Amino acid sequence: MFPPFSEPSRDKSGSHNTENRRGESKDHFTVAVDYNRYRKLKWFFAKIFLHVLFWDVLLTLPILRIFRTSPLGRWQKIARDYRKIALAMGGVLIKLGQFLSIRVDILPPEVTGELAGLQDNVPSEPSDAVIKQIETHFGRPMSDIFRYFNKEPIGAASLAQVHHVVLISGKPAVVKVLRPGIHILVETDLAAIRKAIGWLKLYKKVRQRVDLDWLIDEFTEVTRKELDLMAEGKNAERLANDFSNDPFLYIPEIYWEYCNTHILTMEKVDFLKIDDLDAIRKAGISSVQVADQLYRIYMQQVFETFFAHVDPHPGNLFVKPVPTQEEINGGIADFAPGDPVPYRAKRQFKIVFVDFGMAVTIPERLRNSLREYVIGLGTRDAHKIVQAYITSGALPAHENVERIEEAHEVLFDRLWGVRVGRFRSLAVSEAKFFLKEYRDVIYNAPFQFQADMLFVVRAVGILSGLATHLDPDFDPWTKSIPYAERFAKAHLNQGWLGWQKEMGTIALHLLKLPEGLDRVLTQTRQGKLTVRNSFSPDTKKQIQRLENSIRCVGWMVLSASLLISGILLHLQKPGAGLNWAILGCAFIAFLRGIKKG
Repeated sequence: MFPPFSEPSRDKSGSHNTENRRGESKDHFTVAVDYNRYRKLKWFFAKIFLHVLFWDVLLTLPILRIFRTSPLGRWQKIARDYRKIALAMGGVLIKLGQFLSIRVDILPPEVTGELAGLQDNVPSEPSDAVIKQIETHFGRPMSDIFRYFNKEPIGAASLAQVHHVVLISGKPAVVKVLRPGIHILVETDLAAIRKAIGWLKLYKKVRQRVDLDWLIDEFTEVTRKELDLMAEGKNAERLANDFSNDPFLYIPEIYWEYCNTHILTMEKVDFLKIDDLDAIRKAGISSVQVADQLYRIYMQQVFETFFAHVDPHPGNLFVKPVPTQEEINGGIADFAPGDPVPYRAKRQFKIVFVDFGMAVTIPERLRNSLREYVIGLGTRDAHKIVQAYITSGALPAHENVERIEEAHEVLFDRLWGVRVGRFRSLAVSEAKFFLKEYRDVIYNAPFQFQADMLFVVRAVGILSGLATHLDPDFDPWTKSIPYAERFAKAHLNQGWLGWQKEMGTIALHLLKLPEGLDRVLTQTRQGKLTVRNSFSPDTKKQIQRLENSIRCVGWMVLSASLLISGILLHLQKPGAGLNWAILGCAFIAFLRGIKKG
């Protein structure tokens, strides 16, 4: 059932190692893994694989589906089991759980609630082990490094934990320390996830959509980068430089003299947690404005500065209250973390980012495609969106795109203006509709999502859930229109040809010419106009139904033939094993015929 399995190799010392290869490179390197941990994780993923295979594949067949139970309770139990094993074993598993726990916009609360404990209740390392880690990497006793070190951590994450400290200068700060032995845990988890990806590659439809090898290689690279805290500090400084003039973003200062690859010391900035709506509102800050500014900041990171913080879960975001002019006149120059903040209507604020280990640069080849996508989204132009897929490499240029464009147009008609908070309630009905009407697009369109964008997409997914928490009426559609207008205007300024093309598009829309005529004119001007005879979508559906009917009849004829043969053989040789085998094949053919029908 599973592909051939090769365990991590064992070196002469008895420890286990695994191997990683990136792209087409022939370079190999070996890293130590915890073999017992690897086996536990592999078996856990295998049980999930078997669960899905049985309940969501086998029991969806005709007749057998009557034995299938509601998936909600089953997946809730899987989420509960995942939370238990992630809390017990830590490592990369917690990062996956944190991502899923914030997706309140698409996942039911029964599932996200089971994973929510991974946000703040991650077990911490013993303080003695952390102190030893710090002293070892600085090469001197703790008393020579910090004036004060709080043994109780203020936060424990999957890869590191954070403690309050006081610098020798007397300035309060926080120190982030990698968990002892975390490198081995990370490599073990990555090896187990890679094995699970190998099982996932058995499904052809998944292989056609995603380059899974590229995906896991990219995830591996970014996860390993998180283990270099000096690189994290540099990410923070770059983000601070990109938004140096932004009044709504605050990046903590890095104290470089207290940093190395295993330890990062920065300004203390644990203000109001961004998901603590009561505290935010009691200070007079509008949670709706917080959602708007957070969305704007991320739009600028992705589409303007091209450098994005891609781990925006609630533990990494705070809201810093800003004193009013009246408070400043009264002697309050600023609020420190933990200070009481009195209510002041319409109080200004700054959004504070921490944890810069997951930050990515948007590659040049994707920037124009992203802008074209936003323009298409803001103007509801399905053709422009699909062209953005093609230019980014997500969709082959030779693919027949008319059906994909049609699906996007219907998507706009049905979901335009729907608030993020309502997506979950509409998810089931809309999924059924699109599976029925656009099954061919969903299952056969050969999308190849770029691994470069994996973590940006992840950040946007987390952000949508967080924005919904801050503002249940959050509307991503209208928020995108200003960016679409700005990017379209930039295109108009690129030259006469760009201006002519965009103005021609606007004129065609104003004159209400037949949709798509602008594309015909463009292709004619470029000498690329071709005529292609093809069936309409309705005709294709009718042909597909006819083909299914023919297949159904074929399977039924085969089933009847096998049934008659089995009965005749049974009459001649009662009790023969071959008879039951033939009757079994007849039953399978009958089920296939029903499915094809």
